Amino acid sequence: MKFADKLVGKGIETWIIVQLIIYNLSWMVVLVVPMAVLVATLMAYGNLSQNNEVTIMKSSGISLYKMMLAPFLASIVVAYLLLLFNNDVLPDANHMAKILMTDISRKKPTLSLEPGFFSQEVPNYAILVRKIDEKNNDLFDLTIYDYSQPGKINVVTAKQGKIFFSKDQTKLLMDLKVGEIHESEASRTNLYRKLIFNRHIITMDAEQFSFQQSGPGVPRGERELSTQDMLVILDSLYEMREETRKNLAKDSYRYFFADSNLAPPVSPKVNIYQNKVLYARVVDKVKTTKNVVLSNLQRVEWTLREIEKYEVEVYKKYAIPAACMVFILIGAPLGVMVRKGGFGVAASISLLFFLIYWAFLIGGEKLSERGFFSPFIGMWAANIILGISGILLTLKTNRETITIQFTMLKKLIPKQWRSEETPENAN
Repeated sequence: MKFADKLVGKGIETWIIVQLIIYNLSWMVVLVVPMAVLVATLMAYGNLSQNNEVTIMKSSGISLYKMMLAPFLASIVVAYLLLLFNNDVLPDANHMAKILMTDISRKKPTLSLEPGFFSQEVPNYAILVRKIDEKNNDLFDLTIYDYSQPGKINVVTAKQGKIFFSKDQTKLLMDLKVGEIHESEASRTNLYRKLIFNRHIITMDAEQFSFQQSGPGVPRGERELSTQDMLVILDSLYEMREETRKNLAKDSYRYFFADSNLAPPVSPKVNIYQNKVLYARVVDKVKTTKNVVLSNLQRVEWTLREIEKYEVEVYKKYAIPAACMVFILIGAPLGVMVRKGGFGVAASISLLFFLIYWAFLIGGEKLSERGFFSPFIGMWAANIILGISGILLTLKTNRETITIQFTMLKKLIPKQWRSEETPENAN
C-alpha cells in the first residue's frame, strides 16, 4: 500500500510486484520477531497463571526464575538467528528493493495519444494525431516534430501510420505511409529540403516506457551493508577524521603564522604605501586562512555525521535481536500478573510496549545521527530501560503474587456492552 501510487497504471508484471513485496518483507520480519516473542510469552504465562499452574509450581518449590529459564534460552537462539538474518539477508534484500523501486519509478505509463492534441511523452519528439481508429489502432493525418538532432528541425507529415514497440521494448517504431519530410537548419536559414515518401519508419527511444531491471554495481547505502562492510568503512572514516584534524592545525599555521613577510615594519618611517601593501597582504592572508579553516571544519563535521550514521546501523543490527531476550523479561512477569492468556490481551499489551520500544529506537536513531548523544545510547537505550524494568518486575513477581485488574478499563466500556453477572457467577 505504501508504494501503490507508484505502481498503479504502469503495466508492471505481477512477478515484479511480488518481488518488491518479498524484498520489503525483510525489514518487517526484523521488527515482527521481537514483538512475536513478547506476544507468545504473554500468552503462555497468562494461560499458566489463569489456570493457577503458576501457583501450583510455586507451592512445589519451583521459582519464577526456573519457569523462565527455558524460554530465555530459546530467546537467545532466536536472537542469534535474527542477528544472522540482519547481517546476511537484510542488506541484500534492502539493496534489491531499492534498485527495483528505482527501476519502477523510471518507467512511465504506456504512451497515450489523443486526437487533436500534441503528445510530448517521447523525448525530442512532438506527435500530433488528428484521428485514431481504435479498432485497428490506425493513426490518420499525423504531424511529427523531430528535435533529436541539435541545430536541425525535421517536420514529418503523413496521411496514415501505426505505432508499436520493438521486440525488446527499447524502441518505439512509427510506420508512416504517404507523407513528406521537411528539413531545415537553424544555422543555415537559406537551406531547406523536402522529401516525399510512400513509406517511412521513425525509430524513437522508448526505454522510459519499458521496464528493465538494473544490473550489479549500484552503490549501496548504510542499510544495504553487512556489519563487516560497515566496520571497514568506519575504519576509513576514523583515519579521515584524524587526518582532517591534523590538516586543520597545520594549514592554519602554514597559511598565516609561518609567513615571515607579514612581520610588522620595524621603523615608523616606512612610507604609507608600503604600510598599505602590507595591510592588504595581511587582510588577504586572514581571508585565505578563514576559508581554509572553514573548509576543514566542514570536512570534519561531515566525517563525524557519516561515522555516527554507520555506527547507528551497526548498533541497530545487535540491539533489535537483543530485544527478544528483553521481552522475555517483560512478558513473563506481566503474563503472570495479568492472568489472561487470550490473544487480545497479549496483543494489546505487546503493542503498547512495542510502541514504546519503537519510539525509543526511531528517536534514538535520529538524535544520534544529529550528534545529540552517542549512537550506542541511541540504539541501546530502549533495551537498557526495558531490561531493567523487566528484571525488577521479575524480582517482584517472584517474591509475591500480584494481579493486574482491568476494572478502570471496564468503566470506560458502555453498560450495554458489558456482560451482566448472574447470581451463580457472583457467588
